[in-house]
Amino acid sequence: MTFEKIVAVDETLLNDKAIATLSTLGQEVAVYHDFPTEESEVIRRIGNADCLLVSFRTPIRRRVLDACPNIRYIGMCCTLYNPESSNVDVIEARRRGITVSGVKDYGDEGVVEYVISELVRLMHGFGGIRWRKQSYELTGRKVGIIGLGRTGGMIADAMLFFGADTCYYSRTRKPDAEARGIAYRPMHSLLAEAEIVCTCLPRNNYLLGDEEFSILGNGKILVNTSVGPTFDTTAIKRWLERYPESYYLCDATGMGALETELCTYPNVLYTPMISGKSAQSIERLSQKALDNIRQYMQDEGAR
Repeated sequence: MTFEKIVAVDETLLNDKAIATLSTLGQEVAVYHDFPTEESEVIRRIGNADCLLVSFRTPIRRRVLDACPNIRYIGMCCTLYNPESSNVDVIEARRRGITVSGVKDYGDEGVVEYVISELVRLMHGFGGIRWRKQSYELTGRKVGIIGLGRTGGMIADAMLFFGADTCYYSRTRKPDAEARGIAYRPMHSLLAEAEIVCTCLPRNNYLLGDEEFSILGNGKILVNTSVGPTFDTTAIKRWLERYPESYYLCDATGMGALETELCTYPNVLYTPMISGKSAQSIERLSQKALDNIRQYMQDEGAR
């Protein structure tokens, strides 16, 4: 089988080879490289497509599904952490019999490199700003990871490699991680103990508010590797103002829509780059997105 029409409704980051391959999987293919801001434009682009490809940025809600009843398959060119936090209404789509798939484990390596790189720059002052009066190595630093999925686990392992005293908080305990020397802490204990805290959470998980930032206190480093903020915006502003010797680090993915609100703070170290985007990660993403489509077609053909 082939699809009648495949639409990549926004910048999915599929590489040229993958886009060329789409023409063998669908009779008609339309690929867009920007991000529509209006739902009406999303609907116009999709039209009568039966295969939809989308990034983590463009909402695909019930009104879109109502207006585009031919959709049979939605390929999310991003990680599908859980239905509740997705930009696609996965629950409603599946209720209608639409298959929704995501891509796992494609950009984590770059994210880990970003975290290590930015921490080393800040702790040694290589970028012109130094965390403390003296330079410090990661060796012996107390590091806490909030969320120990694949990215959080890789960061924790990297911290162990550098000799950091590493602990984690997760809603479920991770015996394998604990066996490797990554100690479990309740979140408030982690915030009080750790000098460096990394949040590695699914989208739309806001765990840090005024109470948590008060416990975190002064002279700390908070790094966000999640898609968008993991905190209450007003609360982090109060923390940044109250504790000028603390720092918040994030890339474009972590900053989300808060750039104009947070980048005026001198203790916010922000890069507009996407740390999980590289030639290698795009290749992995492209291949896995195509594999998902082929698997769907194979399953449908076997019915």
